[in-house]
Amino acid sequence: MIRVVLADDQPLVRSGIAMLLAAEPDIAVVGECADGAAAVDLARTLRPDVLLMDVRMPGTDGVAATGAITADDSGPGPVVRVLILTTYHVDDAVRAALRAGASGFVLKDAAPAELTMAVRAVAAGEAWLDPAVARSLLTDFAALGAPAGPGDADLARLTDREREVLVQVAHGLSNTEIARRLHIGEATVKTHLGRVLTKLGLRDRAQAVAAAYRTGLMPPLP
Repeated sequence: MIRVVLADDQPLVRSGIAMLLAAEPDIAVVGECADGAAAVDLARTLRPDVLLMDVRMPGTDGVAATGAITADDSGPGPVVRVLILTTYHVDDAVRAALRAGASGFVLKDAAPAELTMAVRAVAAGEAWLDPAVARSLLTDFAALGAPAGPGDADLARLTDREREVLVQVAHGLSNTEIARRLHIGEATVKTHLGRVLTKLGLRDRAQAVAAAYRTGLMPPLP
């Protein structure tokens, strides 16, 4: 069961999303709140699999709350992954939330099926980016300086197969698609990806995509 917390300052939006997710047999909404500070508290106490976070809220906004949640890995239970909820396709706040550690974002006007797919993907450790704007976001990440990120020496620690997996992740493929393309088991893909994250000091799939471009493993986007 995927445990979800909702953070949105609009009660109608929050209740509508809660009803939508609660109708799914594998998703349970375990908490709701209306601001970022409360979202941080619920993340620490409930340790949900996914925290669906509105990027703009009064007081502590979604960006600051995302940074606090992703920086706090000391609690028991699973890693809390943040999925940003936004009205806008891409703006500075969305980019800042992704840099703060969010695993992706979904639009408030997305189809119900897309929202549930996004929740499941993020809960599984994958990134979720709207395909229409993923290229723009990746270009932004590729242009960022990253003094604390992986460098050539770190990249050299990867095996050939681990590099292959990282390249496929950077192309946006799921674990199932990577397994099919590389003719290996899905469990093997997960193992290789886990080793990539460990060796490069990364937290999740979204950071792995950014790292692939920043290190030059993937060519710069046009």
